[in-house]
Amino acid sequence: MPKLSLLELAQRKLRGPKLTMLTAYDYPTARVVDRAGIDLILVGDSLGMVCLGYPDTVSVTLDEMVHHTAAVARGTERALVVADLPFLSYQVCAEDAVRSAGRLLKQGRADCVKLEGGRTQADKIEAIVRAGIPVMGHIGLTPQTATQLGGFKVQGRDAEAARALEADAKAVEAAGAFALVLECVPSTLAARITQAVSIPTIGIGAGGRCDGQVLVLHDLAGLFDRFTPKFVKRYADLGRALAEAVEAFRQEVEDGAFPGEEHTFTG
Repeated sequence: MPKLSLLELAQRKLRGPKLTMLTAYDYPTARVVDRAGIDLILVGDSLGMVCLGYPDTVSVTLDEMVHHTAAVARGTERALVVADLPFLSYQVCAEDAVRSAGRLLKQGRADCVKLEGGRTQADKIEAIVRAGIPVMGHIGLTPQTATQLGGFKVQGRDAEAARALEADAKAVEAAGAFALVLECVPSTLAARITQAVSIPTIGIGAGGRCDGQVLVLHDLAGLFDRFTPKFVKRYADLGRALAEAVEAFRQEVEDGAFPGEEHTFTG
């Protein structure tokens, strides 16, 4: 099955259907997501919270991102693998940004990278794109700088903030990004931004009029219970199912029911 191309992705903004993106952080889940026909797999720095037990995304290192991205790439055939640039791997200067993005492609085997920020990071996007690496932008609620934004809150609610986000979107587009994530943005503003830029927008907590949607797989599947954002729809409760399976194993071992004859080799 051929890998989704950036040209096809761009055409989907005009022709549809809407784009789908989910996170994955390892080989087996990447295979499941890819085989389900998801268009883009995001190796998000959310892995710090849902896989590594960190209190936030800021703690994730570039080495960890490379390691997990490589595992996902090995399990993916069709979907585009998008790797997050973690905190402080790109913000200081364009040279750092290009070098970090290059590691995610060379060692992590990502197809492209994603970074947070609008006008303040446009020069980094431009430098990475100039080096031949596709970039996805991310504006609105940007978790790496959530403290500076006043916490995990909806962004762009007043007129001035909305204008700033529109300017950020246009700056990201002008810098050469091929797509743009809009996180925790009022639906009317997200729709306006989607119409204002020529690149696809992918929403998360930004309403249904973006060109695509993304969720964290562990939220969708009920595998992360520390908190559940309002914008998440839970499609399964795999956390409960896994807990029940583990409890059943423990009980059968304690009772002597496992292993049975069918699980035992004979002389």
